[in-house]
Amino acid sequence: MEKTNERKQGAHFLFSSLSLESLFTPEDFTDEHKMIASTARKFVEKEVIPLKERIENQDFEIVQTLLKKAGDIGLLAHSIPQKYGGLGLDKVSKGIVGEMVGQSSGYGVAHSNHTCIATLPITYFGTEQQKEKYLPKMASGEYIGAYCLTEPNAGSDALAAETTAKLNDSGTHYLLNGTKIYITNASFSQTFIVYAKIDAKHFTAFIIEKDFRGLSFGPEEKKMGIKGSSTRTVFFENCEVPVENVLGEIGKGHVIALNVLNLGRFNLGSACMGGAKAGYKKTIHYIQERKQFGSPIGNFPASKEKMAKMAARIYATESLQYRTAHLLESALGNINDSHDQTLIGKSLSEYATECAVCKVYSSETLDYVADEALQLHGGAGFIKDYGIEQMYRDSRINRIFEGTNEINRLLIPTHLLRKGLKGEIQLHRYILEAKHQLEKSYSSDDGVFAKERNAIELIRRMFLICTGLAFEKYGEALIREQEILMKLADIAIELYASESTVYRTYKSIVQSGTDASTLKVDLTHTLLEEAVTNVEKWSRWLIHALADGDQKEQLISITSKMFSHYTFYNHTILRNRRIADEQYKIKQFHC
Repeated sequence: MEKTNERKQGAHFLFSSLSLESLFTPEDFTDEHKMIASTARKFVEKEVIPLKERIENQDFEIVQTLLKKAGDIGLLAHSIPQKYGGLGLDKVSKGIVGEMVGQSSGYGVAHSNHTCIATLPITYFGTEQQKEKYLPKMASGEYIGAYCLTEPNAGSDALAAETTAKLNDSGTHYLLNGTKIYITNASFSQTFIVYAKIDAKHFTAFIIEKDFRGLSFGPEEKKMGIKGSSTRTVFFENCEVPVENVLGEIGKGHVIALNVLNLGRFNLGSACMGGAKAGYKKTIHYIQERKQFGSPIGNFPASKEKMAKMAARIYATESLQYRTAHLLESALGNINDSHDQTLIGKSLSEYATECAVCKVYSSETLDYVADEALQLHGGAGFIKDYGIEQMYRDSRINRIFEGTNEINRLLIPTHLLRKGLKGEIQLHRYILEAKHQLEKSYSSDDGVFAKERNAIELIRRMFLICTGLAFEKYGEALIREQEILMKLADIAIELYASESTVYRTYKSIVQSGTDASTLKVDLTHTLLEEAVTNVEKWSRWLIHALADGDQKEQLISITSKMFSHYTFYNHTILRNRRIADEQYKIKQFHC
């Protein structure tokens, strides 16, 4: 597939090979990217981390002060166009800032929420007057924003919202009535993006200011984690909203609500990546200092295996996050001045599948690292002073934020099926080609990183074959077969993560040589070792669930034969020890 088409078409990784020229990796950062990374890192380390105790104790004045400081140095302005007081940076920069603040717990939640889902609805869908009024203040930190979608009876099913809006007799204001729950930044926000149904049927977005009559708040929620972020219920009792504060088109609030969440999912993935790296770094320092049986526990082979597997998972997360950042920029980089809301909505949704993968894979990476970090800390992991117990508590919300991981898993295959049913992609042809390729006899791998790249093709074929089996059995009713959809999603997620990892390493070998890429190769093999095993297991499950008789036996036999060629268990123990030793040298994740 040509590079231009590949960049424009979302979910292409499910049915088409990646071209090396289109892949963006952290090794491709520009000087501007490195500068924004340095600025954000220094801000978090010097300004935020020293105050983490006060933030954790819900000193929201400190959070507001820090947000204003972040605004003063441009860290709230990266995604706002220059004409409205922003920096107008690309989505790679957005991902970089998200990663850097991801290690800062409650502050990071407030920061990311403000710069993404609370600001971007106005950036992309606001009128010229709305943008001029709000965006400069949101870029500077004078105004902090909140996003109000969830209700007591409407969560993942956002369109079931019961908050209503009715135009007053004079036609000057809408009167909003309803309740929004779990609202981040509620205590100190000046603007609220709120969704309500006009006349109980036209789902519409509004910009509401804190001092609008009829707006009130519940008490702070008592949460398990992210205590340093404000979370409150927001009430609307005949809340008076000027008609000019309707955001976007009446009746098309779903275009804003659902599509902005795609960027929210990407943004959350970046934050989770940053949190995982911070926890990993903290763990390296601890296990090299803590001694048992006369040796640092980091020297024990079992510890090294844990550290190597965490590093491989972080490497994959980093690879897929920045690949996605570049894809998002290709879709969104030129629409800031557009007033075509259909085009904007389509551009925001183009890479919805990739954003869902970012959210799921990165949040589960953070949970995995948090769990292993606590285990390696032993009893100290349960003690507040070491910081791991907070990381463990804070990480758990990310599998719920921005749509649960279950909802996001369901989105991945259903997006593809809908594209196929609409004729946007020739899904049936891709499925037939995958079957044909799987049945061809195995040939030996040759070329640079050929075995690894061929393993990716096998994973892709298995996803397509299993998708075909599922559609043959259930047709359009497949959308209700959630167990099947979840397994298909697991294979798709593993495909995107593994492909991003393999091709990043492949690119490094091509550009810098094998010797300079040794650590990347080791990390990739550790990642692939588990990925191939998982995909074979899930494929077997799906074949047993979807096929019958001779077809089932034939597919099981071919699948076993093909996967047997793509194992990466050679020298596993020595490889993982090498990975750990390399991480110990720098005392943080590196590749």
